[in-house]
Amino acid sequence: MPWSPAWRHCGPVPAARSATPPASRCASWDGAQCSPGGQPGRLDELIAPIVSEHAPSLLALYGIGPHTAALLLIAAGDHPERLRSEATWAHLCAAAPIPASSGKVTRHRLNPGGDRQANHALWRIVITRMSSHPPTRVYVERRSKEGLSKKEIIRCLKRYVAREVYPHLRRAD
Repeated sequence: MPWSPAWRHCGPVPAARSATPPASRCASWDGAQCSPGGQPGRLDELIAPIVSEHAPSLLALYGIGPHTAALLLIAAGDHPERLRSEATWAHLCAAAPIPASSGKVTRHRLNPGGDRQANHALWRIVITRMSSHPPTRVYVERRSKEGLSKKEIIRCLKRYVAREVYPHLRRAD
């Protein structure tokens, strides 16, 4: 059977749903209408207090904003106690190194499994730090002189950031 857009739907699309302009469907959580560009600002207002309540020390780390912290907290789940060590956290974030060596070269690669959103959050932190964090820039220069590629340096920095973030995931009691 050839593919057609109509085949994807189980039934007819209601006319009222398809005729509704996107701006009028953009209702925020409190029921008020918002402009097409206004919703991200409202979500920022909602995310920041929740993240600061659960992990205020996480927001104090360099390169971590409310959205990135929220992704990391979501990956840790409701029970961060289940993460027994920073190594289990790194595996969950897909930032644990896996040997990928040939007979002549010893190297590692990142774990392809794990939570992709948490991995992306680590990547965002690393890219931010590589562009504007002086200690990270010094590290990148040193590792580049040692012959590592940018991809390998990012892998190393992701693991370092996962190690740094791990103690801040638990709620301060």
